[in-house]
Amino acid sequence: MSAKFKSIWRKARLLAIACVLSMPPLWSLTAQTMFEKLVLPGHLIEGHAKLEKECSNCHEPFSKASQRRLCLDCHKDVRADIDNKSGMHGKRPDVGNVECKHCHTDHKGRMADIVALDRQTFNHALTDFDLKGGHGKVQCTGCHAANTKFRAAPSTCIGCHKKDDAHKGRLGEKCADCHGDDTWRKQKPFDHSKTRFPLEAKHKEISCAACHVGERYKDIPRDCAGCHRIQDAHHGRYGDKCATCHASTAWKSAKFDHDRKTKFPLKGEHGKVKCDACHTGEVYGAKLATTCVSCHREDDPHKGSLGARCETCHAEAGWRKKVAFDHDVTRFPLIGLHARVPCEECHRTQSYKTTSMLCHQCHEDTRHKARLGPNCGGCHNPNGWAIWRFDHDRRTKFALTGAHKGLDCHACHSKPAAPKVTAPLTCIGCHSEDDAHRGAFGQSCETCHSTASFRKGGNR
Repeated sequence: MSAKFKSIWRKARLLAIACVLSMPPLWSLTAQTMFEKLVLPGHLIEGHAKLEKECSNCHEPFSKASQRRLCLDCHKDVRADIDNKSGMHGKRPDVGNVECKHCHTDHKGRMADIVALDRQTFNHALTDFDLKGGHGKVQCTGCHAANTKFRAAPSTCIGCHKKDDAHKGRLGEKCADCHGDDTWRKQKPFDHSKTRFPLEAKHKEISCAACHVGERYKDIPRDCAGCHRIQDAHHGRYGDKCATCHASTAWKSAKFDHDRKTKFPLKGEHGKVKCDACHTGEVYGAKLATTCVSCHREDDPHKGSLGARCETCHAEAGWRKKVAFDHDVTRFPLIGLHARVPCEECHRTQSYKTTSMLCHQCHEDTRHKARLGPNCGGCHNPNGWAIWRFDHDRRTKFALTGAHKGLDCHACHSKPAAPKVTAPLTCIGCHSEDDAHRGAFGQSCETCHSTASFRKGGNR
């Protein structure tokens, strides 16, 4: 054994003897006192006092690494900060690799301060509430109440400034939307675009108080009628969907795309008509009729005699200006000169359906005076009244031969046809007064005479 080791051993024995001599007799100590004297390095702080009787609450035998885990098992809020990288313990980059006892050493007595927070040098930016603007001038005790954990301090504006809220909670708890950190009374511009009613066009020029009367900011109407009902020139007849026609650029300039948004495109004169002329009641209450007669019944000169399909003749270009009707779809197509005749020439009254289709009803027969009957179309055609043609040989039982061909119709048809056009088919029927034989030879004139000439007799 070396001299140096002998010297150390001697000093250790003397120290052990001194310790034993300084202790009171073992029979005079309680079990608790013996534990505190022989094992406990020092009393725990007041907050950990209840853990002091059982070392395993904070220590595991022969395992230093487990102590951090045991600390965080109790301090769950700190563990959550570290896991979420929030709060002072979560934002400090060195906390994740440092044992808790590095900063918080216990066994220093009941009244020991193991937090050891230096309020003068503490970096508040490492917390969830960075001190900016006017907050940097506030004393710690202004937010952190005595005998309360630092983390329990409120982090919302309303948490500290509820008593200072001039709006009495009417604007909710998002104070930072209007107020900044520099000073409570100095407001910053409010971003209205983040609300459910972005300010556009003319709305940007209106003061807040114009809509938020009496500093009322919650449950403000967002529909046009909610603010502009008193300005509604339609007095509610068009419903509450003002934005259908009006825009925020100007209330008086209204525009509605009637062609795209309805089933009734506005064409011709309809495009010039004011809305109220057709929409006399609630626009959205009931469907508006789209037939002509539904609006123009009082303007109908036909008094309904031509039905309800006004568009058959009339167009949107003008009710009275332009009348277009396809007469070919009727039983009397307009052919020849009839196509040039104004409607009023045939339709003398507004009851178009009662107009006769017979020629003599329109054309007075001054030439034949009813001797050829009412069927003018048998000889005449619509290309001209003076142009006519009748095939007497094919269409009658009396073919015109000889001198009969040059005769005027009226020579045989001398009396009004009632009701049917008739004429004698025998010679004597027309030539009884010309019979030089005074009936002595009977009535079969053709026995001797021919149609070439009455006076040239002798067929035999």
